[in-house]
Amino acid sequence: MMRKRLSTLSAGMLLLASALVQAKDFGTLKFATEAAYPPFNQSTPSGKIVGYEPDMVAELAKRAGFKYEIVAQKWSGMIPGLVDGKYDAVIDAVTVTPKRQEVVDFTHQYTVSVSGFVTMKGSAVDTLPGNGEVVKADDAAAMTKAIDALKEKFKGKTIAVQVATIQADFLNKYLADVATIRTYQSGPETFADLLNGRVDAVMASRTNLNAYVEKHLDSVNSTGYGFVGGVLGQGSAIAIRKNNPELKAALDTALVSMIKDGTLKQLSQKWFGENVAPAE
Repeated sequence: MMRKRLSTLSAGMLLLASALVQAKDFGTLKFATEAAYPPFNQSTPSGKIVGYEPDMVAELAKRAGFKYEIVAQKWSGMIPGLVDGKYDAVIDAVTVTPKRQEVVDFTHQYTVSVSGFVTMKGSAVDTLPGNGEVVKADDAAAMTKAIDALKEKFKGKTIAVQVATIQADFLNKYLADVATIRTYQSGPETFADLLNGRVDAVMASRTNLNAYVEKHLDSVNSTGYGFVGGVLGQGSAIAIRKNNPELKAALDTALVSMIKDGTLKQLSQKWFGENVAPAE
């Protein structure tokens, strides 16, 4: 009986804590995003920012009871701008890594995805080894096999990647000794140079690559091994400034509720055509 009463009391306290978190007035929260990373976020001709993340923020605002605005910022300066207080949060498929956790805090993850490559059909690297197999960083044997195969294929080639991303870290760690790694300020610039023949491949998140491939099925491939973990982190989350526990708690509570009731899965299916939402 005592155990049951304690359990009931604990549940009641959790509900009260949740209510208090949602009752806090955060004013109008400013979320920074790139507005050029479909289907996560993109700008329409009218200037409206749409995508998986804007839809998610709208739902978070309803559940946590805050007002918000979403502003477009360059990726390379996004986290420094957050630290400097230019906005309250960054929502741009930011992957949780130990290095980033040194300067910002992260909410519960809202996306889990794999990093991979896109190449031009008919090129020297048309089909990469791996055939879509996903390799985990903590599997040393599989990583050695995959990297050795890619080194052979990419020797003397040029790979495009967005600057200051986990994929740039991956390429510099594993392939910079055999290939030229060319960085760009935005994702669309990497794809433009692939189509123009200035680079041989692009590395990015497969969720982003798939959206691009769908629009260019006649000219590009999503090919080769996919990679997760290690320098590629553990999934995407909202970045906020450190020492802001009330905001983190509010966003976490709302995110977890969206995962549990299937709302995040529905948004994922809408924008990606598959479920990239994490498990609880």
